[in-house]
Amino acid sequence: MATFKIRPVVLEDVEQLNGLMLRYIVDFYKGKTPEGTKLEDHIKHLLASDEAGTQFVAETDDGRLAAFATLYFSFSTTRVQKIAILNDLFVDAEFRGAGLGEKLFQHVLDYTKNEGYAYMSWQTAIDNTSAQALYKKMGGKNINSEWIHYEIEHH
Repeated sequence: MATFKIRPVVLEDVEQLNGLMLRYIVDFYKGKTPEGTKLEDHIKHLLASDEAGTQFVAETDDGRLAAFATLYFSFSTTRVQKIAILNDLFVDAEFRGAGLGEKLFQHVLDYTKNEGYAYMSWQTAIDNTSAQALYKKMGGKNINSEWIHYEIEHH
């Protein structure tokens, strides 16, 4: 069984992480391929900005990136404290079923607690039952009865 090291993203990860994130966007979520260098530029932006967010990867013993998680940072006025939004947690298909998603989730949860965030929030698709099972196992609660999520899409 493979072992994984979970760590923050570094500049040397950009090319490999770009490929992993493309599989997440295009293959998993059936989204459009980002134009030009948009995705690579975004990864580099997160590396350069401590306030925007951060990313973590799970790396195999032979240096392959097996999974990633992206946190974006914001602030809660009612709590007068910073908050973290887990926007992405993805395990490449080859590495699923070994508990890596749980380990990566626990890592980002511990990070947000240790860094003084009031809470970590996230969303998942209604039909993503495997992710829902993971989040429930990790202690996540669906708070959808308290808030309604709105969005206006710009084309």
